[in-house]
Amino acid sequence: MENLNKRFNNFCRYPFRSFADRRCISNKKKEKWKIQLEFKLPFLQHTQVFFLFLQLLIFLIQPVASQDWDGVVVTQADFQALQAFKAELVDTKGFLKSWNDSGYGACSGGWIGIKCAQGQVIVIQLPWKGLGGRITDKIGQLQALRKLSLHDNLIGGSIPKTLGLIPSLRGVQLFNNRLSGSIPSSLGSCPLLQTLDLSNNSLTGTIPESLANSSKIFRLNLSYNSLSGSIPLNLTRSFSLIFLDLQYNNLSGTIPASLGKLSELQEISLAHNQISGAIPVEIGGLSRLRTLDISNNAINGSLPISLSNLSSLVLLNLENNNLDNQIPEAVGGLHNLSVLNLKRNRFIGNIPATLGNISKIIQLDLSQNKLSGEIPDSLANLQNLVSFNVSYNNLSGPVPTPLSKKFNSSSFVGNIQLCGFSGAAPCPSQAPSQSVAPPPETPKKHHRKLSTKDIILIAAGALLLVLIILCCILLFCLIRKRAASKAKDGQATARAAAAAGVGKGAPPVAGEVEAGGEAGGKLVHFDGPLAFTADDLLCATAEIMGKSTYGTVYKATLEDGNQVAVKRLREKITKSQREFENEVNALGKIRHPNLLALRAYYMGPKGEKLLVFDYMPKGSLATFLHARGPDTPIDWPTRMRIAQGALGYRAPELSKLKKANTKTDVYSLGVIILELLTGKSPGEAMNGVDLPQWVASIVKEEWTNEVFDLELMKDASTIGDELLNTLKLALHCVDPSPSARPEVQQVLQHLEEIRPDTSAAASSVPSGGEDGAGVPSTSD
Repeated sequence: MENLNKRFNNFCRYPFRSFADRRCISNKKKEKWKIQLEFKLPFLQHTQVFFLFLQLLIFLIQPVASQDWDGVVVTQADFQALQAFKAELVDTKGFLKSWNDSGYGACSGGWIGIKCAQGQVIVIQLPWKGLGGRITDKIGQLQALRKLSLHDNLIGGSIPKTLGLIPSLRGVQLFNNRLSGSIPSSLGSCPLLQTLDLSNNSLTGTIPESLANSSKIFRLNLSYNSLSGSIPLNLTRSFSLIFLDLQYNNLSGTIPASLGKLSELQEISLAHNQISGAIPVEIGGLSRLRTLDISNNAINGSLPISLSNLSSLVLLNLENNNLDNQIPEAVGGLHNLSVLNLKRNRFIGNIPATLGNISKIIQLDLSQNKLSGEIPDSLANLQNLVSFNVSYNNLSGPVPTPLSKKFNSSSFVGNIQLCGFSGAAPCPSQAPSQSVAPPPETPKKHHRKLSTKDIILIAAGALLLVLIILCCILLFCLIRKRAASKAKDGQATARAAAAAGVGKGAPPVAGEVEAGGEAGGKLVHFDGPLAFTADDLLCATAEIMGKSTYGTVYKATLEDGNQVAVKRLREKITKSQREFENEVNALGKIRHPNLLALRAYYMGPKGEKLLVFDYMPKGSLATFLHARGPDTPIDWPTRMRIAQGALGYRAPELSKLKKANTKTDVYSLGVIILELLTGKSPGEAMNGVDLPQWVASIVKEEWTNEVFDLELMKDASTIGDELLNTLKLALHCVDPSPSARPEVQQVLQHLEEIRPDTSAAASSVPSGGEDGAGVPSTSD
């Protein structure tokens, strides 16, 4: 009876539907009906009261079972929990103003970040809202809650133990906050928990063994905290686990051998802890494992041969441990490996020649060990290798010529008996060979004289060959002309669509448009293999990759494991909604091998603007040039190929002009060429001026040699003229007067004339994807 009274009172407070047809009634009618009911109720007869209660009971029960009921009325328990939740948070930006005291609209989209089903809250999703304060203990009253997403805020305090009282909880995403205290063991009482991400907080204590009770968990991220103790053995009972990240904590003990039973594991990261003992042989059974990072621990013993069974492995990082003995020859069987880092260990013996079989390897670091013998010639065959280091070992003999030309001395120093690289002693010449008897004289062959028939056949064959070549040339020209015509038509169509959108007051829409989930807004998809909802995007695990004047770039990992790059634009620099949509819809059609493809964009209800691109693991051109290590040189031919395949920075006149043109494109190309020549980032000012002004001032003072990158000056004796001519061309491109700048085709022609041998390779500059050869995308 008490529960019935609660439901009756709740209904009296929110009378949204009539008995007959369940349609919504106006606010005036609701208030009038409520007043009449409260006024007349004391005067009703017992029979009438009983009949009214019976009707109310039928009304309350029927919508819950109905499929078409949208849960407009929030339950009293959930309403009280949400009010307590709001009271404990500090909302400096006013995102929770929609959470009114009456409860109206809580479950019909009126309350930001709230999603309901049958009157109960199933999702609280408030990432990137600048929220402070703490999470209330009354959150446990939300018994239907499935997802709690509060990542990238300033929330402190401890994680409520009452979260473990929610039976339907599936996802908890509290990363990038200021949470402290220990991880509640009660979370193990959530049988449906799938994702738990508490990374980048200040949590202490041990990892609860009870987490293994969540038998459906597939993603566990507790990295960047101050957790201690050992990895719980019970955790290895979580057979659905795909992603395990415990790096940057204070964990100790050994790696459990039973970890090898988790056959679904794709990523293990235990780096930067105090873990000791040997690498379990059983890990070799994880056939789906792509990443194994145990670097910066106290691991000892030998490298297990069983690791060669990890056929899917892409990254193996064992840097800064106490591993010894020889590197197994079987490691060369890891054909999908891109990164192998065995730096700062105690490996002995020779470098296995089988490492030359790993054709996809990009980074190979064997430095600071006790390796001996010669560098195998097979390593010179690794075409994709962009980072190589064997410094500070006991190696001897000559460095294979391709490696000595491709990498500078920092890759080989610290090996006293090693020779044949820049800055080292030349290798002793080989002893003169013994005199060899000349080969026997080949008897002269008597050729018969060609007959008339032979001459006719040869002439006919030559004529046929010429005709085939002409046909190929004509076919090529036809295809090229048709492609140019299509491109021209496409541009005209885009301009017409943009003009039509402005004229009608509605921006053009490209791709698939989706409402932005319970947070509101709009998500627009362009072509591409990735399919995700606005909720998936806003709930993704995010890591900051970089910041600029335009906004912040995140590496976002969706719940299905796919990764995308998300640029969140700054509110003050973005344009109106119409202009923004016109521009991004045009950008979404651009596809070029050296530019990141815009896959989707999102506009939030409060003006947030997110751009979604393909994620490139090797980063942008700026990262490739300025964030590389000293053992990753970039030679002059590579820089010229980049110059011929790029687009880049903003011309100064664009602050006044509305639209870009070919002259602004030439300016941006000139800045990239200056960046390649100087090795300096255009984003940093030199003596208060930008890069083009700084270069012009240095050249004016006749200190031209001070402009060039020191890496390039090492080869100045052979490429000096090319450097000067390229510098002259770049300064021509960044001329303050747009009319004085050359056309794009003229720039490309000059680049080809300066270094002809790079023109053919320019069109195939890799863009930094999974199969790229090391030169990243030129797009920021």
